[in-house]
Amino acid sequence: QVQLVESGGGLVQAGDSLRLSCLTSARTFSTYAMGWFRQAPGKEREFVAVISQSGLIKSYADSVKGRFTISRDNAKNTVLLQMNSVKPEDAAVYYCGATPGPYYDTGRYDYWGQGTQVTVSS
Repeated sequence: QVQLVESGGGLVQAGDSLRLSCLTSARTFSTYAMGWFRQAPGKEREFVAVISQSGLIKSYADSVKGRFTISRDNAKNTVLLQMNSVKPEDAAVYYCGATPGPYYDTGRYDYWGQGTQVTVSS
């Protein structure tokens, strides 16, 4: 069982930056692709960014491309999401996910954290 704990959410103003962190309990963290997903009120959870097991390959939703950066530190069992130029439409609960499968298969993320709330004031 893999446990994920997100942190770093909060209230920010539009245009500001925020960094989300996800700490995992996985003994073999480097064998898991990791991702960030978000869910706004009344909407389904959506893909934000994913990163391969090695960290060499990353993929972003079009809505965040150029503003958000996903990274991972396999030595610290941590994945980060740097959010720059935050917009009101970025407001959501952000979830960290993990999968032993390929990073691009967003339907196979089996492990989830409890989420961290990001609120954006305009």
